[in-house]
Parts: sequence; C-alpha cells; structure tokens
Amino acid sequence: MEGIEGESSEASRYSLRPSRISNEDIIFCIDSDPESLCEMKVTGPNGRPVTRLDSIKQAILLFINAKLTINPDNRFSFAVLGKSASWLRKEFSGDVESAMTALRGLPTTSSCGHADLTSLFRVASHEAKKSRAQNRILRVILIYCRSSTRPQHQFPVNEKCFSLDVLYLHDKPGPDNCPQEVYDALVDAVEYVSEYEGYIFESGQGLSRILFRYMCILLAHPQQRCTQEHLDIPKPLAKKSPPAEAMPEDVTSAPNQ
Repeated sequence: MEGIEGESSEASRYSLRPSRISNEDIIFCIDSDPESLCEMKVTGPNGRPVTRLDSIKQAILLFINAKLTINPDNRFSFAVLGKSASWLRKEFSGDVESAMTALRGLPTTSSCGHADLTSLFRVASHEAKKSRAQNRILRVILIYCRSSTRPQHQFPVNEKCFSLDVLYLHDKPGPDNCPQEVYDALVDAVEYVSEYEGYIFESGQGLSRILFRYMCILLAHPQQRCTQEHLDIPKPLAKKSPPAEAMPEDVTSAPNQ
C-alpha cells in the first residue's frame, strides 16, 4: 500500500493498486490409498464408523456450496491419486449435484506404495493455460492420507501457472510411518509449483471438525491471501473474564461449562 504525499500521518489515506480478482477453476485430487478408509474419532448415524474418506467428501461439499455462495462462477473438477493421478471427472462445473455424483463414484485402491504427483501437475499446467485464456485461474486442492509414503514429482521448476493447496490427514508417528517426512515433502511441493500463495494443513487427530475448519480456511482466494506464517485464523474462542478488581462486589464468577 502507498500513502498519499502531502498529508499528515493521522489523516493519511492509503490506496491499493486496482487488480482483477479472477474466477477460479479448482481441481480436487483425493487420495485413493486404503489409508483414506481409516476411521475417524467420530461416529455417524446409528453408530456407524466415519472414515477419512467420508469426512473428506463432506468437507468438499461444504467447500463447494460455500464457494458458489461467494461466487457462482467458480467451477470444479475431480481427480484421484493412486500411484499417479487420474481424472474422476474432467469437466469443470459449478453444479453441486454433479459434484455429489462424482464423489459417490470415488474409488479406493489396494496399497499403492508410491505416489507420483507428476501427472497431476502436468494436467494442472495444461488446464491452467486453458483457464487463463478465459481470464480465470486454476487451483489444485490435494487431499493426502498416507503416513509413510512420501510424494514425488518431476516438474519444471520455472513453470508456475497454477496454485496448490494441501490437506494432509495422517496417523501418529510410529515405527511404520513417518508423517513428518511426508509433510515436509508436501511443503516442498507447494513451494515448488504454486503461482500464488499455497496453504498446507495437517492433522493426525482423526477429528472431522479440524478437517472442516481447514477446508473453510481454503475458501480464501489465492490472489487475496497473506502468507501462511502470517495466518492467524481461526481465532480461539476462549472465554475471558474481566479483571477481578473491575468486577462489582456482588457479582461472582460464572461456573465453567
């Protein structure tokens, strides 16, 4: 931001350079490894276990409905990640029913043992050029669930034409997994390919509400974001009592609820 010269510091006005905020084309790429079927620490109707994949589908639909409320011209498509990425639904659409149909057909595979993001990045780069020709921008939201398989890719370092966000759901560290190393590899991928600021969030707690919270943060448009290290949302909702000396003598503290 730039101040306008010739005015006092108290009366200074600031202006932002005008820029166009583009409509988004968003590719959701969902991990199809069996680890996506791990149970969360919540239960569904009639006590049915809720898997990571169940929560992922709910979070995506939450995101799509909210994003279309913000801007009905946003569009979405879907891919899956096995050993490499492949299309689940290639056509971009802003239709919620179409998204639900695509998510119902989301497959899971046998253990992959490998995760190559190269094909995902190549497809995203190709689609980003088509989006840009329509004055749109493209973003990939990768939802990754493997606790011991570090993703790899081979992609040109100077070809940044789309943005990448990552949600990483994983198990606790143990002899058979290395979520910190996987997370570090995902951070490197975000920094390597993102045109605008990309966000990455992780959780090993198995709580759906944390996934939903992170998905809501990803509603932020890539062209309007601060860097992730300066991100201070969501704010804690801890109750704060007034100082004891400021309270009337006949008022007692409320019990904790």
